[in-house]
Amino acid sequence: MTDNSAAVALAVEGEVLGAPDYELAETLDLDDARQLRALADGTRLAILDLVLERAATTTELAATLDKPKGTIGYHLEVLLAAGLVRVVRTQRVRALEARYFGRTARTFVIKSFDKGVVEPDFMMRSAISDMAAARDRLPDEAHEGAIQTLRYARIATERLEEYRERLDQIAAEFTAESRVGDVVWALVLALFPTVRPHLPDR
Repeated sequence: MTDNSAAVALAVEGEVLGAPDYELAETLDLDDARQLRALADGTRLAILDLVLERAATTTELAATLDKPKGTIGYHLEVLLAAGLVRVVRTQRVRALEARYFGRTARTFVIKSFDKGVVEPDFMMRSAISDMAAARDRLPDEAHEGAIQTLRYARIATERLEEYRERLDQIAAEFTAESRVGDVVWALVLALFPTVRPHLPDR
């Protein structure tokens, strides 16, 4: 499936206005298979989300994600090779030099999908996995603010563009919120064509 007419931004890493604590580009177009493969992994997506909050070391990321430093180091090397993260600063700690990693852009934009590299619905699959894990591990009261809705409509092309722009604004506003509280919330936005039937026009 390819669609060069529409750019799909990673919503969970949408445009952030106030964070992180280092400079980065606003957007980066992803146009090769290595970059897409780098994104198609839950641990690497989690790393990209964490360093959007602030720059972090391998040790910090490993502790936060409860994974071995070697594992996180491997994933960081994949992200570095793909140009999705970079070393934003270093700090001498005793005899060692700690590297702090940050993203190369606030928003990564996928302009086309190659099904042999990454499936177009990989973000939705990640969101469903996160939702299921939260249902298993968080108490019922933690879900009180959650909402879900699914709607279908036949709309004109010009209206479609208006909705896309508004959804982009909502994603940017959501991600720009100050990082406070004990729970990470997810906002899932999707706008896609379907093969659902419709009544004939009168």
